[in-house]
Amino acid sequence: MLKKLFMNKGWTVSTLFAISLALYGIEFTIFGNLREISASFLGNLAFLPIYIIVVTLLFERVLRERERKSVMRKLNMVIGVFFSEFGNHLLKELSAHVAGSEELKNRMRMTGSWKKQDFDEALEYLRQSSQRISVDSDALPCLKQFMVGKRSFLLSLLENQNLLEHENFTDLLWAAFHFTEELGARESFDRIPPSDKEHINGDIKRVFGHLIREWVLYMQHLKEDYPYLFSLAVRLNPMIDSPDPVVYQD
Repeated sequence: MLKKLFMNKGWTVSTLFAISLALYGIEFTIFGNLREISASFLGNLAFLPIYIIVVTLLFERVLRERERKSVMRKLNMVIGVFFSEFGNHLLKELSAHVAGSEELKNRMRMTGSWKKQDFDEALEYLRQSSQRISVDSDALPCLKQFMVGKRSFLLSLLENQNLLEHENFTDLLWAAFHFTEELGARESFDRIPPSDKEHINGDIKRVFGHLIREWVLYMQHLKEDYPYLFSLAVRLNPMIDSPDPVVYQD
């Protein structure tokens, strides 16, 4: 195989060299000025290192961009698993405790006709608004059961070296894992002091802020690259009260 490859390269080099000689021969035959041809050849030869630098830099940039896109595709696959197994459920649970949640849900009511501008507006709304969220003590035991049950799943994601390249998503994972540890460390939520409740709600707000932003970005990725997955994700939108996977005829 290697021998055949080297033979092909040798044949290519020989062919290109022969073409170059033939073109110089044609130029000499037509113009008959060997000195001018030599000067032209030396001039081109002088610029050869510059050509190599330019081509190398461009080629390296193209390869780097292709590699970045390849890594992002793999990361988005993992992020999709995150939302399918964990994120969507948590987003639905926490959004119910957001003050003025109706406005938030209306802003996040995506449709198949959403464009880049719609996603940008949703992200800008999240950036400018400060969501107030408060989970009652009665809801914390169920939340703890869910979060602690997903602890191993979160740990497996944190061990994924590729995800560490995605700084914002890593922040989300750390916030979710910290919140899980906080809940798991408490045996009971009965008669917890206001200061502790405020601390827990602070952790919840941090998780929710990271979570909903990454969810919007992931939905935008699906819309652009996988519209058939986006269609199902819209029907199962955790930010609407009654998600329904069934497709109805208009």
